[in-house]
Amino acid sequence: MLKEELKELLVEALNLEDVDPADIKDDEPLFGAGLDLDSIDALELVLQLERQYGIKIGNSEESKKALASIDVLADYIERQQAAKVSGAG
Repeated sequence: MLKEELKELLVEALNLEDVDPADIKDDEPLFGAGLDLDSIDALELVLQLERQYGIKIGNSEESKKALASIDVLADYIERQQAAKVSGAG
């Protein structure tokens, strides 16, 4: 399932050795409170997501919205991929 894949990708890409992917809640903020990721983490994560899922996250404002939580990110990826399939993106 996409959400589980995203949690594993997050832990692997950002070398979060002390975080178990299963412990990341779907609605938990990834930045600030939640996992307390920073802007360098965001950049690395965006690069990994673009590579893995063939999506494009346009700018920092868009990435800030897309990376709000696992729920939001999964929805974002699914919408991007659906747009590509339908030829809208």
